[in-house]
Amino acid sequence: MRTPSTRRSGYLGFPVPDLNGVARQLRATALTLTDLQTRPPREVRVGVERDELVPFAEYVRDRFGARPELIVAEDTRAERGSFTLRYLFELEGVDLIIVASAAVHEDDRRFPSLATRWYLAGRFEREIHDLFGLVPTGHPDLRRLPLHQFWPAAYHPLLKDARMPPAFTDDGTPFPFRRVEGEGIHEITVGPVHAGIIEPGHFRFSVEGETIVNLETRLYFVHKGIERLFEAVPLERGIGLAERISGDSSVAHALAFCQALESTAELQIPPRAAYLRVVLLELERLYNHIADVGAICTDTGFAIANAHAMRIREDMLRLNARLVGHRLLRGALIAGGVACDFTAEQIADARETVQRATNDFDDIVKIALDNSLVLDRLHGTGRLSTQTAHELQVVGLAARASGIDRDARRDHPFAAYADLPPRVPVYSEGDVWARLMVRVDEAREAADLIIRALDGLSEGKIATPLPALPPGASGFGLVEGWRGPIWHWLVAGEQNRPARVKIKDPSFANWPALHYAILKNIVPDFPLVNKSFNLSYAGNDL
Repeated sequence: MRTPSTRRSGYLGFPVPDLNGVARQLRATALTLTDLQTRPPREVRVGVERDELVPFAEYVRDRFGARPELIVAEDTRAERGSFTLRYLFELEGVDLIIVASAAVHEDDRRFPSLATRWYLAGRFEREIHDLFGLVPTGHPDLRRLPLHQFWPAAYHPLLKDARMPPAFTDDGTPFPFRRVEGEGIHEITVGPVHAGIIEPGHFRFSVEGETIVNLETRLYFVHKGIERLFEAVPLERGIGLAERISGDSSVAHALAFCQALESTAELQIPPRAAYLRVVLLELERLYNHIADVGAICTDTGFAIANAHAMRIREDMLRLNARLVGHRLLRGALIAGGVACDFTAEQIADARETVQRATNDFDDIVKIALDNSLVLDRLHGTGRLSTQTAHELQVVGLAARASGIDRDARRDHPFAAYADLPPRVPVYSEGDVWARLMVRVDEAREAADLIIRALDGLSEGKIATPLPALPPGASGFGLVEGWRGPIWHWLVAGEQNRPARVKIKDPSFANWPALHYAILKNIVPDFPLVNKSFNLSYAGNDL
């Protein structure tokens, strides 16, 4: 484990740019850029011609080490006579985001693909193709992603004028999985219905003997149309919907949605609320990491560790209920701050419970890591190389276990993390052991952050009222959840409702990494490798 500084160096030796410096460099390009503006503290916005999207993307990549972490389509035909694409580029080594917007005319719904430059961009473009009917030209793989084969080809559910077809007819056309052929190659299909009480997902293995030579997954069996549902509820009710995107990340998704509202309104929350948000987010991180360490041990055959980990998790869930009235911390966040304050008795209860949980957790970790049978299963299993993780834009704990030093709490501070910078564990091994150790270190750091945040609570308000949002105003929230960074993009609409909400859960970026981590492992290792990623079906499928 190492402890990087709170601000990293610039890209490829270039001086670390500031907000105005990035804007100046963009103005100096030969590209046709419009509406260039800065939005402190970290946002540069610019309009880009559709046909110049590729050279613009290449410029910010080569100049700033930027990569598109979120691509959003909006049906703005009624307001602008065209669709709008938004590209949120995260800059390497600096707390800045470039938001590039491009128009796609209604009569020509094509736009240039970035899929051959960034793998993750290709997945966003497949989403846009399914849900909006826009066509990314030059895309190497336009197989369906969120919509399964029985969805009508001409039906794109996120269009404002979309009308539900009278019937869905499944003609039996299978999803075009890629086949691995050769002597001794066999296919094993698993799911989408599983033996355990988990969500549905289909896994198709190509194996030689027991060795896995290829894996493809088919997800979106629990696609719920969450992004369209946001457009049907008032802004204040959107927080409750965000909490239900992925149940084990209730705080993280709710906080990202609140941040998007606050960014759109350019609203600052009170200091006490910022510290309380740190406490809530780290409580969620703590109970999930403890549970995952136990579950990984179970898949090595060391079930006693899981029994104790679940006992500690239960203690933490009961603490959550005592603090805010809900075991998963729902209802604790509101736009502009938090919904409930902590009394002196609750603060003392939180300190004592977190300290006890941490002590018990350390005992479990020591017992597990002293067991050679556990270590033999963890070391070298499910290895994801740093290069592959970088090329796939893997995020969160899986990225940090493969040598990628990124954490939004440190790199793009929110809530009170600028005052409470976390120590970020990074391992280079990229195997199940490394992913377990990242969880162990982050659980300990979460407990420390909770205590530090409680110590730093100042007197004062816990919320600031959110003003009315003008239609067309937009903003984003970025939160480092326990799995990784969560993005929410929001555009305000009429009648106090969102016109567009786009969500990126870390599982959307990380599911493809499982295809690579499992290669050259044997079939019985799949449950262990899968658990070490612990990806969310619901967070991905939306």
